[in-house]
Amino acid sequence: MNNMNWIWSRHYSAEDKDTPTIMLFRKVVEINAKVEMALVKISADTRYKLYVNGEFEQFGPSRGDKQVWFYDEVNITDKLNEGKNCIAVIVLRYPEDYNKGNHGMIRTETPGLMMDGEIITSDERIDISSDTGYRCYKDTRTSFIREEERFAPLIIHESVNGDPLYRAWKMPEYDDRFWAEAYVYPKGMIHPAISPGNLYPRTIPFLYRTKKRIKDVSCIRRSIYTTEDWKDFLLGKKTLVIPPNTKEIVEIDAKEEMTGFIHAAFIGGQGAKVKFLYSEAYVQDGFEGPERIPVKKNRCDSKNGHLLGYADNYYLYGLGDEKRKENYNPFWFRTFRFIQILIETADEPLSFCEFDYEETGYPLEVKTKVSTSDIKMDKIWEISERTLRRCMHETYEDCPFYEQLQYIMDTRQQILYTYAISADDRLARKCIEDMRRAQRYDGLLNCSYPNCSTNVIPGFSIYYILMVYDHMMYFGDKKLVKECMPVIEEILQYFHTHLDERGLVANTGGLLLDRFWSFIDWAKEWNDTSGVPTAIRKGPITMESLLYVYGLQHAAKLSEYLGNNDSKNEFLDESIRVQEAILKYCTGANGMISDGPKVEEYSQHCQVFAVLTQTGMEKDRKNNLLRTIKDKNFTQCTVAMRFYLFRALEEIDCYDLSKDYWKPWLTMIENNCTTCVESEAYARSECHGWGALALYELPSVTLGVRPAKPGFEEIEILPKYGYMEYASGKVITPKGEVTVSWNIRNGKETLTYSVPDGIKVITKKE
Repeated sequence: MNNMNWIWSRHYSAEDKDTPTIMLFRKVVEINAKVEMALVKISADTRYKLYVNGEFEQFGPSRGDKQVWFYDEVNITDKLNEGKNCIAVIVLRYPEDYNKGNHGMIRTETPGLMMDGEIITSDERIDISSDTGYRCYKDTRTSFIREEERFAPLIIHESVNGDPLYRAWKMPEYDDRFWAEAYVYPKGMIHPAISPGNLYPRTIPFLYRTKKRIKDVSCIRRSIYTTEDWKDFLLGKKTLVIPPNTKEIVEIDAKEEMTGFIHAAFIGGQGAKVKFLYSEAYVQDGFEGPERIPVKKNRCDSKNGHLLGYADNYYLYGLGDEKRKENYNPFWFRTFRFIQILIETADEPLSFCEFDYEETGYPLEVKTKVSTSDIKMDKIWEISERTLRRCMHETYEDCPFYEQLQYIMDTRQQILYTYAISADDRLARKCIEDMRRAQRYDGLLNCSYPNCSTNVIPGFSIYYILMVYDHMMYFGDKKLVKECMPVIEEILQYFHTHLDERGLVANTGGLLLDRFWSFIDWAKEWNDTSGVPTAIRKGPITMESLLYVYGLQHAAKLSEYLGNNDSKNEFLDESIRVQEAILKYCTGANGMISDGPKVEEYSQHCQVFAVLTQTGMEKDRKNNLLRTIKDKNFTQCTVAMRFYLFRALEEIDCYDLSKDYWKPWLTMIENNCTTCVESEAYARSECHGWGALALYELPSVTLGVRPAKPGFEEIEILPKYGYMEYASGKVITPKGEVTVSWNIRNGKETLTYSVPDGIKVITKKE
């Protein structure tokens, strides 16, 4: 890069360092000929939004950390005109203390903006790189709100006071004489070997942005206008004039879970307050679950329910007019299904002119389509696809509403769903690289990353091994696997060094507030222990030993792929020793694998992972899992773990039993969910990525299209008919499109398929 100047404000105070701060930058350039090319490389700590002549152009950078920082290259050629032009940038800076800012946006000790670029015309080159030619001003009208006192990983919601000082500041004609000259950090102050100086080009595509409108009103709580008036307003057909000293409360319905940049525009109304409350669902009175979440039934029941969520507050100065309205645009995108708009006017009437948004997310291109005899799966697919989309931005996310954090367990499944429907691994590769840098001194990974805070769930590190294995099978990138093996070895070494005298994984974690959290699943029986088997109160849990075995077995396959047979054999030998310990100490009086050594508590989870790791005799493994299916008194796998249950049902040739386990998704649909909830027993999040299970099951299992060898060098077409009578569709793979059709008539199976030329197909299980 030609110019690595980082700029900031000289007036950034000690107080600013402890508060989320918005800094504004602008530069006016005179262009005397048609622009031929204008490229700018841009980055910021923490986030930027780039505008050209008042138009929102791009935002970023993609999330990095204190080892790797990213920059974006943006082409602004078409946004520039002959004459005066304004390059404007909003930079949101979070404090280094994660308790005072967003957990998932890592920042360094040095706030700043970096731009490197020039405008090329037929007769000149105009430098628009960051230097003293930029003027800057601290945004004093915006403050950020903690969403919750106890746990607030976002801190993106705002309270904003309208102010004429900011009117049209992104436009060339704005008078910025009272703004300060930007301060250029001295060379060497931001070292190119560490963040944010060690800049790398963006590795993922920009998020898409699509103009949208909310068209429906779910409830009018208080208004002088009718539902039809509000609908016309939402469609852009009319302006609503709110009289002085009037209160309006209206709730609008986007008809689906959404992530988008909100925009509102007003005229007049000095002293008015507008509150936008974003909510995923209508909730009822009362609380349930370990975190005391509100009761949820019909998500659209505005009559018997009410909206809870997070809000932005905008206080109008009243400076909008017909020529230039007063606009409100929150910095970060919002997640919502419903929005409550509360307006309180003061002594002036307020004209509410516009309300719309730009939908945003990772540009996921779904190429897989599946049709089956079970038409109910069509709706499950629909909410699953939407769930995955809403949980993909610059990283995979557990949920877009509450945390927007990339958890390893969640993401391993989301990545597989992405492969199955799009064969796109760009965000997956970034995740794998992110997690490599999440490794701690002891070998474990932070369970979510990028993350400013420390959060360790020991078993989640095992899912990273599975994540790398999945990429090997789909894409066959030996270089990537080789780079990841040292991380994998350190993970396994941690578990090895924490084996107790019996050969079991010792009590490495605990409950939610302990040093580490041994989360397994949001099963209702484990509510009091926050998703951890209650056996942990008496010692180690068997699931951590089973996960260790599962990780060893997959590490052995990765080693074999790299030709490291010594490592392969070491991993397999270790796995056998731990399996023997599990069978010796964790086989209960009823012959099942217990939740802890010598603890007569049992879950479906241990039987599932006994099947997946082939721990115990084949007949015993199958019978034990079937017992948990017939007797629901055994702790059941919920949405989070249903993926692994289904893999175990495949393994014991009982995939037809999966039918009953789709009931939670049917309940979601009956309750008017548009995305998949976090758990049947713990529906805090209405949109949780691991719930998009149908995106894997239908193409990869029902149609049976999966890689038989690393890199999809051979394709497996082994449909699991289960309870269905027919299925057909097209499945995208890294090698191209595969079509499959099968049906069962009078007990006779018919299978047809087509694959890309030159690819060997396996249609019988070896």
